[in-house]
Amino acid sequence: MNILLLSMPDSFEHMPAVAIRMPNGALASLAGNVDPHHKVAVADLILVQRRVRETVERLMREFDPQVVGMSVMTFQRKTALKIASLARSIKPELQIAVGGYDPSLAPEAYKEAGSGIDFIVRGEGEITFRELLRAIESGGNYERIAGLSYFGKDGWRDNTARAVHSLDGDEIRLPDRGARVLGGYTMLGRKVDVIETSRGCTFDCSFCSIIQMRGRNFHTYSFERVLADIRDARAHDAQTIFLVDDNITLNIHRFEELCKAIIAAALNDVEYIIQGMTSAIASHGETLAPLMREAGFKYVFLGIENILEDDLQFLRASSKNVLRAKGKDVGNATLKAIEYIHRNKMYVVGGLIVGNPNDTRESVEANLQFARRYIDWPYIQHPTPYPGTPMTQDFRERNLIVNDRVEEYDGTTAVVRSEKLDSEEIEFLRWRAERWMKTAHFPVALIRNPKFVLRSGLKMLAHTFRGCTIRTILGLEDERKAFQRYRAIRQAERAYI
Repeated sequence: MNILLLSMPDSFEHMPAVAIRMPNGALASLAGNVDPHHKVAVADLILVQRRVRETVERLMREFDPQVVGMSVMTFQRKTALKIASLARSIKPELQIAVGGYDPSLAPEAYKEAGSGIDFIVRGEGEITFRELLRAIESGGNYERIAGLSYFGKDGWRDNTARAVHSLDGDEIRLPDRGARVLGGYTMLGRKVDVIETSRGCTFDCSFCSIIQMRGRNFHTYSFERVLADIRDARAHDAQTIFLVDDNITLNIHRFEELCKAIIAAALNDVEYIIQGMTSAIASHGETLAPLMREAGFKYVFLGIENILEDDLQFLRASSKNVLRAKGKDVGNATLKAIEYIHRNKMYVVGGLIVGNPNDTRESVEANLQFARRYIDWPYIQHPTPYPGTPMTQDFRERNLIVNDRVEEYDGTTAVVRSEKLDSEEIEFLRWRAERWMKTAHFPVALIRNPKFVLRSGLKMLAHTFRGCTIRTILGLEDERKAFQRYRAIRQAERAYI
C-alpha cells in the first residue's frame, strides 16, 4: 500500500519556521517500522506553512495513498481535521488514522460525526500502526489490535491499551529518514534532525502529558542503536541533532556514558541539544558539563518551570529543581545548573511557566527578571489545560479557564487567568519582556551562523516584533496597541488551510 504520513504545519511561537524547522521524529519512526513492502511518504507540513493546501493536494495526486496518517498535538487539532476533510474530498475511499498526544488523550474530539477519521492510534504508535496496516490489507479484524480505536458498523470501538514498550531488542527499528518527501529542516541556518535515546519520565509534573501517555516509567535504547541513529541522521546531512528524550538526565550515569560513547565514536562533530533537569545538572555538573561540551552539546533546554517555590508546588516540579548536598535539600538548583552550563560554553534555553493560579504581577515579573539576567533564549509559556493533565482538573475546579479554543492552546496564548490577573494581562507581560530577551541572543547567532543571520535576520526580527512599529520601539506608542496587533496577527497566522 501507499502510506502518506503528515505532521501539522502549526508551530510554536518560540520555534518560528523562519528560524527553526524541526522534523517530526515520530513519523519517521512509523515509516521505519511498517512492513517493508509498503511505500511510505513522510511530509512535515511545517516546511510549507504558506502552501499547505496545494502541497496536500499535490501529494494526494502524485502519491495516491490508500492510508493517510497524521500526528497531532492539541493546538493542531483544528488544522488536522481540515486536512482530513481535504484529503477525503480528493479520495473518498481513503482510510485516515490519527495519533500523537491529542488523539491519545482526547480521542472523543476525533470521533465526532463528520470528523472523517477512521482510526485512532493511542499511545506509542510503531507497533499499533504496523498491525493496523496488516489488518487493512487483510480486510479488517481490528478488534485484537491493542492501542487502537476504530469506527466500525456499530460505531466507535476502543480496544485495550497497548503496554508501554521497553525499547529492548530490535522490535522498534530505526527511523526511515529517506521516506521524507519535503526538505528544509533547519535550526538557525544549520541542518537539523531529531533522535531519541529514551522514553518516559518518573516525575509527575502537573502540566505534563507524558505521564498520561505512558505512566511513570523510564525506558532506554541501547547505545549501539543510539549511535546508529546518530550516524543515520548525519548521513542525511544533519549538522545539529536534538535529542528529544522526555528526560535524558533522569539517569545521569547513563547520560555521562552516552557522552563518552559519542566522543569515542567520533560523533561529536555535530551539535547536540537536550532537555534536562536543573537538579541533575547542578548535582553532577562538575564532571557532566565538560563531558557534554566535549561531546558536542551546545544548547540545553532547562526545565526551570518557575523560580518561586509556591508556583513550583502547584506545578509539582519542586523535586526536579531542588539542590541537594550531603543528602539534604539546600535550595533551588537552577542557578548552579546555569553556572555549569555557561562555564562550559553552552547556552541555556530557559523553560518557565507564568500565569499560575496564585500569580500576581510581582510574581510574573520576578520570573521575567530572572530570565533577562540568566538565560540565553527564553521559552516562557503559560499554563495550558491540555487533555488529561492534573493541571487541567485544577484549573477547571477553580473556574480559571477562559478560552476553550484549542487551536490557541499553544503555550504562549494565555488561555487561563490567575486569581489576581486576567489572561490578557499575563500574556502582555510575557510578550513585552520576551521580545528584548530574544533580540539579546542575536549577536550570538550572528557569530555562530553569520550567513544565516545576514540572510534571515530581518525576517527573524520582524517575527519577534510583529505588531510593533518604530513608534512602539521608541516608546512613542502605547505598547498595548502593539500587543493587540500582535494578537490579531497570531490569529491570522493560524489559518494554515
